[in-house]
Amino acid sequence: MSTGAAPKILIVDDEAGIRFSLRGILEDEGYAVLEAASGEEGLELLSRLEVGLVFLDIWLPGLDGQQVLSRIRAAYPQLPVLMISGHATIEHAVAAIKNGAHDFIEKPFSLEKVLISVTRALEFHALRRENQALRLSLPAVGETLLGESRPMRELRGYIDKVAPLETWVLLTGENGTGKEVAARCIHARSPRAASPWVAVNCAAIPENLIESELFGHEKGAFTGAERARAGKFELAHQGVLFLDEIGDMSLKTQAKILRILQEKSFERVGGGKTIHVDVRVIAATNKNLEQAIASGEFRADLYYRLRVFPLQLPPLRSRGEDILLMLDYFTERLCKDYALKPVAFAASAKRALLRYNWPGNVRELRNFIERMLIIHSGQSLEAEDLPPEITGQRPGETDAPVVLPGTEKLYTEDFKAARAMFEVLYLEEKLRACDGNISRMAEAVKLERSFLHRKLKALGITT
Repeated sequence: MSTGAAPKILIVDDEAGIRFSLRGILEDEGYAVLEAASGEEGLELLSRLEVGLVFLDIWLPGLDGQQVLSRIRAAYPQLPVLMISGHATIEHAVAAIKNGAHDFIEKPFSLEKVLISVTRALEFHALRRENQALRLSLPAVGETLLGESRPMRELRGYIDKVAPLETWVLLTGENGTGKEVAARCIHARSPRAASPWVAVNCAAIPENLIESELFGHEKGAFTGAERARAGKFELAHQGVLFLDEIGDMSLKTQAKILRILQEKSFERVGGGKTIHVDVRVIAATNKNLEQAIASGEFRADLYYRLRVFPLQLPPLRSRGEDILLMLDYFTERLCKDYALKPVAFAASAKRALLRYNWPGNVRELRNFIERMLIIHSGQSLEAEDLPPEITGQRPGETDAPVVLPGTEKLYTEDFKAARAMFEVLYLEEKLRACDGNISRMAEAVKLERSFLHRKLKALGITT
């Protein structure tokens, strides 16, 4: 056996001699053993204690083994079950395997058979959990953190530094910038990479169901609760819980989540048993939480609890040099997925794509490329072939240079005057985008805060 804490094994059998025999075999190998004389008693133990494997007799008083197996599969789908019997037929064994049992062992027990079955069952289910966690932690096609611009290099550098730690992370940024992708990258590079990844979209869960969704519920806790169910916090035990769109939670839910984050324990809805969890929390939002705090819509104490390591994902418009790189990447990947011929973007089309503001960010770019591949597979596209929302043109207009509002005079000045004018326009726009927050603006424009403050004052830009 490998070193480390051995999982608890539950033996459910109405024969005391069988339980005694199995207990001796398993305890000699270092396993902790629990016993139950009936299916009802076994299910009650499972509801209270963490168990790694179950031996379950087919013939039991009250609920029989097949019924108990069905309930275990429904409530604990990852828990391996070894069925045992001295009087079962082949049909019983086949039915048990089809119902979700990992293996079937006949009485009287062979020491070698018992130990081999236990080892294989635990290894198989551990491997399945690891594979599932790995699949979940890998970014989906088209969702890697692409880009060689300075903001993206810095973002990846921060992720590499924080990922190996247990530090909680707060991701902010506009819709479509890749906050969940960044969260998955942190998880994939962390010591918890093989442990559960559980994502919760706080904006998508109805207010009356969010407590049940996050904390779970007991059978009969409310109308429709036909069986007990583990919540997201419980499912994320020893792994990562990703709370997306946290700015959309009600104040009532915020208060409950804050208490759980502080105490690392909770009770299921309708339950009285305290459940302790070990989770790493990564939260994300597209909202300005500081403004939400000022308006009374978000709790300051929850904000500072989550904001241990803040990371802001840059909008696509601030890293235009990455657009063409992503254009090639998405084209190649989507062509493979859909068996389409690539689209060639002419120079005029690329200029139009670089001028476009991309309010939907990377998600919008990917969707745009998919649409172009479907419509224009194997063709070469000029600017006039692009959708009007990209070019800003109506049918019949020419591909004239786009002049941003407020910058028309730049083109009538000499270079020095135009540069000075652009500096003012640029800093005014950045100040507006940062909601007047000098510290955030300094970080965004990569200038030292005191120097930036003096610069704004010299240019007559009021904060």
